[in-house]
Amino acid sequence: MPDDLSFRPIRPEDDPAVAAIIRAVMPEFGADGPGFAIHDPEVSAMSAAYAGPRSAYFVVEMAGRVVGGAGLGPLEGGDTDTAELRKMYFLREARGKGMGERLLRHVLDVARERGFARVYLETLTGMDSAMRLYERLGFRRLDRQLGGTGHHGCNRFYMLDLVAAPTT
Repeated sequence: MPDDLSFRPIRPEDDPAVAAIIRAVMPEFGADGPGFAIHDPEVSAMSAAYAGPRSAYFVVEMAGRVVGGAGLGPLEGGDTDTAELRKMYFLREARGKGMGERLLRHVLDVARERGFARVYLETLTGMDSAMRLYERLGFRRLDRQLGGTGHHGCNRFYMLDLVAAPTT
């Protein structure tokens, strides 16, 4: 992984960059219509949305510029033991450099620290590299959506049991 890639917790001044990344990346994969996270109200104020005690969001920097991120929080409409991996997106120039796996492992560790037993995620056909990463880290495919995320545009669902998952 290049030395100029790093990640850190989101700060309020990162909000415009993170919103721009989400709004740029999701349409690349046809995820800009109704039922996708691009329309979530939190997109414009991610630092505030992830400030809760069981939530976290991390930004990825490349040469000092925010180029991606990922977060977690309780699964809306789910049980208290299930976290949701949320809004893991990277600009094209940050992909394929190993940061996705590094950041995801960190997010999973944070989920454990915050008392979650499982991590759920939603994605869609076409996000093949992401799905390969999820499966490599032990996520199993589910046949239906869980919780009440409102992301009815997603068509692939995964769950990871944190007890059995690898740690960093």
